[in-house]
Amino acid sequence: MGMTMVEKILAKHAGLDRVTPGQIVEAQVDVVMLHDIGTPGIQRPFKELGADKIADNVDCVIIPDHYVPAPTVQAAENLKITRAFARKMNVTHYYELGRGGICHHVMIEKGHVLPGQIIVAPDSHATTYGACGALGTGLGVTDTAIALGTGSLWFQVPETVKIILTGKLGRSVSAKDAALFLLKEFGEAKLIYKCVEIVGPVVDELSLDGRACMANMMLEAGVKACLFAPDDKTMEYLKQRVAKVPEPVLADGDAHYEEVITFDLSNLPPIVAAPHSPSNGKSVLEVAGTKIDQAFLGSCTNGRLEDLRIGAAILKGKKVHPSVRMLVTPASQEIYRQADAEGIVQIFIDAGAFVTNPGCGVCLGGHLGVIASGEVCIASSNRNFRGRMGSVAGEIYLASPAVVAAAALAGEIADPRIFEGAEVR
Repeated sequence: MGMTMVEKILAKHAGLDRVTPGQIVEAQVDVVMLHDIGTPGIQRPFKELGADKIADNVDCVIIPDHYVPAPTVQAAENLKITRAFARKMNVTHYYELGRGGICHHVMIEKGHVLPGQIIVAPDSHATTYGACGALGTGLGVTDTAIALGTGSLWFQVPETVKIILTGKLGRSVSAKDAALFLLKEFGEAKLIYKCVEIVGPVVDELSLDGRACMANMMLEAGVKACLFAPDDKTMEYLKQRVAKVPEPVLADGDAHYEEVITFDLSNLPPIVAAPHSPSNGKSVLEVAGTKIDQAFLGSCTNGRLEDLRIGAAILKGKKVHPSVRMLVTPASQEIYRQADAEGIVQIFIDAGAFVTNPGCGVCLGGHLGVIASGEVCIASSNRNFRGRMGSVAGEIYLASPAVVAAAALAGEIADPRIFEGAEVR
């Protein structure tokens, strides 16, 4: 019997012919990604490990993005520690403020994610790297330090669930809606420590950005990893960013899956996750009319160029509702430049939105776009837990860039198909 994608990746990195679910293996790690939260956190375990340098087989990438520019003295101290560690360890891939952006997007954009790799980070949304066919997963700071210092780490081989998405997404329906739909179907516990492979006609039509959005969001269902098989779109994207792209690691035709589930998304409407869980998905029509105070377009889930284009297309020639403040955060400096060159930034400014520097910003709720008690924010980010963006008495709704832009115009959650002239059903 053959192996799934995650099984083949782990077997190769463990130097084994095959592995099976439940087996514990020691596998080499290709890349460790750090940011301004994770780097200070690994200092103590890295020192206790007795390591004085990064393992030879590991590529370390450091991308400050959570608290940039530093809003507090403590954040400045953490950034100071991060810069000092990068210098001491001779980290060549360090992206300073103004040269990088949100870590998970920059990792893919700058060619640090390749098919078949194992990439770990002290950040749960490292599952994003599965968009390129890599095993990306988040760790605690101790395990991250071990991977960085020794070059390997133990993994329990996860069971794999195969999700087949058939049909065709309708107008104003995107990868984010598909992801929120899947979270609604699976909930927060069914996929804990499992790997999911997502395939099918819907996936074939998605851009790499759309796949990254879904791989990112599936973490909220508890997955260990979310993998998309690399195809011509993947390889073409990567060829523009790296000198050589390795052969993709693909599942065997006779691979065993714990479960194979098919969903027809032909009639999927825009989906909104109501407070206080990403799995609390509802049709946009069920929550339409909910008043909002803030709209946020950005994050490692939906701050890419295609997301900004979607939002700008809806906002062009219109004004953000007088009672709403809208914040737009490009995922990277490269995206910011592209959006500016295309006139997208100007569209947002003309509409009355505030365009911020690239970074986590509002999603994190640490210093930018914090909401007060009783306020409601609709966001294209990945989490709407109580207190995520500020006051525990505030509420966060998660939605696609199209729904966020429509809500910003209407002053309440609204169906974007109304603004785009598409059929509402």
